[in-house]
Amino acid sequence: MKLFSLSVFHKGATKANLLKAAYDLSTFGFFQRSGVQEFMTFTSALIVERTSQGSRASVKEQEYLCHVYIRNDNLASVVIADTEYPQRVSFTLLEKVLDEFSNQVDSRHWPSGTPETINYRGLDIYLAKYQNPREADAMTKVQAELDETKIILHNTMESLLERGEKLDDLVSKSEHLGVQSKAFYKTARKQNSCCEIM
Repeated sequence: MKLFSLSVFHKGATKANLLKAAYDLSTFGFFQRSGVQEFMTFTSALIVERTSQGSRASVKEQEYLCHVYIRNDNLASVVIADTEYPQRVSFTLLEKVLDEFSNQVDSRHWPSGTPETINYRGLDIYLAKYQNPREADAMTKVQAELDETKIILHNTMESLLERGEKLDDLVSKSEHLGVQSKAFYKTARKQNSCCEIM
């Protein structure tokens, strides 16, 4: 999972105006980086120009996903990531960036601002922080921990039931389970059999 570009634009009537951008092009060759950066800036501007005001969109370009969020005040942000990067985390990042940017940069500077004239340093920090979505986003971190726990529990049950033993056989042989518990298990097993996912 990787983020490559994070940029802020003002969506004008006909053209998107780049206000600030940050890039992480370390995975590209040294001599490719300037061309890749120009292409990412061009693609981001084009996506902003073609996306309607007050909306969010994701556009796939080869092995990259470009996520865009344009607010009703025409302030827009674009993140370019690989296809493995979680979409929900991308849009959370875009919303945080736009909120912070609009609080720090006066809106009268948006239509005519340039990356050199706009004084905002948060993009590099956000780009670095969000490289690992599990660390940056609490919900993604909790989901990853749940997935790991689920895998551990699944592996534990499989290891307990090794050598061809089945849980049904163990329940029927068990001396510790009462008649009601065995009946409950069989009823639950029947109820859940229609919903098994293969």
